[in-house]
Amino acid sequence: MSTSSHHADCFMCGLEQSADSAVVFRDPLWSGEMVPGYDVPGWFVLRVRRHAERITGLDEAELATFARRARDLVAAVTEATGAPATYLLVFGENHPHFHVLVTARGEDVPADRRNGNILHLRAERADPDAAARLVPAVRRAYERLAGDSTYPLSA
Repeated sequence: MSTSSHHADCFMCGLEQSADSAVVFRDPLWSGEMVPGYDVPGWFVLRVRRHAERITGLDEAELATFARRARDLVAAVTEATGAPATYLLVFGENHPHFHVLVTARGEDVPADRRNGNILHLRAERADPDAAARLVPAVRRAYERLAGDSTYPLSA
C-alpha cells in the first residue's frame, strides 16, 4: 500500500500503522481491525486501505470486493461473539474516509441501546483489553469463513 494514497491528517489512513494484534485481516484493498476510541468488545472497522471518501469514491476493484469483505467480517464477528445481531453502520462525517463500523449487539444490550442507539455504547462499554482479547477469535473465524488465510497481515 503506497503512502501516496493516504492523507497524513486522516484518522482512518493512520490505521495503516496499527499493530498486527489489532488486525483481523488485511488484503491489498481492505482492512478489518479494532480501532482506538471504538474499542468496545465486538466492534471492528472495515475500511478501504487507500484514502477514498464516501462509497462514491471507491474504484471498481474496491466496489467489486466490498460486499464480500463486509459479509465475511460481519459473519466472523457474529460467530466469535455469539451476538444475536451484528450491525453494519456507515456514516463518514467524523472520519471522511470510506469505512463501516461493525458492531456486535449482545442479548445484554437494553432496548434503548439497540439500532442506531448502539453508538452510545462507545462510551458506556469501552474496554480496550476485552476488545483486544477478542481479535484472535474473530481473525480465526474470518480466515475460515472468507478463505483468506493466504493474505498476510502486512500485505
